[in-house]
Amino acid sequence: MTPPFPPLAKVSERRGVDARVFREEIAPANQPVILRGLVDSWPVVQHGRSSAQTACEYLMRFYQGRLVPLLIGDPAARRHLFYQEMMAGLNFERRPATIFDGMRLLLSQMGNADAPAIYMESLPVADCLPGFTGEQAMPLLDGTISPNVWIGNAVKVQTHYDLMRNLACVVAGKRRFTLFPPEQLPNLYVGPLDFTPAGTPLSMVPLHDPDLARYPRFQQALEAAQVADLEPGDALYIPYAWWHHVESLEPFNILVNYWWTEKQASVHNYDALLHAVLAFRDLPAEQRRFWRGMFDHFVFEGADESLGHLAPEHRGHLGPITPEKAAAIKAILAQSLSRS
Repeated sequence: MTPPFPPLAKVSERRGVDARVFREEIAPANQPVILRGLVDSWPVVQHGRSSAQTACEYLMRFYQGRLVPLLIGDPAARRHLFYQEMMAGLNFERRPATIFDGMRLLLSQMGNADAPAIYMESLPVADCLPGFTGEQAMPLLDGTISPNVWIGNAVKVQTHYDLMRNLACVVAGKRRFTLFPPEQLPNLYVGPLDFTPAGTPLSMVPLHDPDLARYPRFQQALEAAQVADLEPGDALYIPYAWWHHVESLEPFNILVNYWWTEKQASVHNYDALLHAVLAFRDLPAEQRRFWRGMFDHFVFEGADESLGHLAPEHRGHLGPITPEKAAAIKAILAQSLSRS
């Protein structure tokens, strides 16, 4: 990053982390951490260090022919996966292909500096490469958490977030993550919820060439940002809802990631957000202030703080959510929405 931007803070690093340290120290701190050498022993990392061709041959041992989405970018976009000008569409297309065809295309374009983005994103390993996880032990997580694989050339993925915890392991190539805390939301100038490249809203500000006249608060986001440069065998822990911009830095890159969360919401988070937009956003300011306090008190502070003076059986709809209570609340909401 060039002036006027100062150097970004570095993500902290750890080595030799085991499951207990990860569970009791790293995850609760809610900060990104580089885990150097975490997956050095994976066979796929060793094959990747040999060559891109060798890494592809290793992956093909597990492939059983399933079609996957192959993303091909507009060459004029310089492998930045984003919107077209004036948000007329996306600057890439997805087409069905085999992983073999995708990797063959990648290998054929490795010497082409003008190659378009070539990307196979978030492929569930259990479906696409069965047997792969049996040879790549993940010591930090429960074995029920199944990984995804990402294969591509030197693409740039625009700043976004995941509503999950994320452990991203670099297998081949190099990657740079630029991370922003969740509270930087107002400074990231977020795009629409209902028109996104991959389901998650994006920051509309290009990381490397931001227009600070148009997006002046982005300067504050950069002051809070952290950067992580990862080599093969390294992993990065990204806490829930931390924004991250991802750059693959080599002509051939593979990443394996794990997403998980401790508790799933009873309704989709975005559905609740849209319902709140309908209910509250256009109210007068003094009424919005009242409802902000209601949400803070009854939703975000938790039941023990807001309802501790009532016995659990007397907390009504605001009490502990059982499957039966969730069904009853959904029925009330469905009836209410049907009358709107």
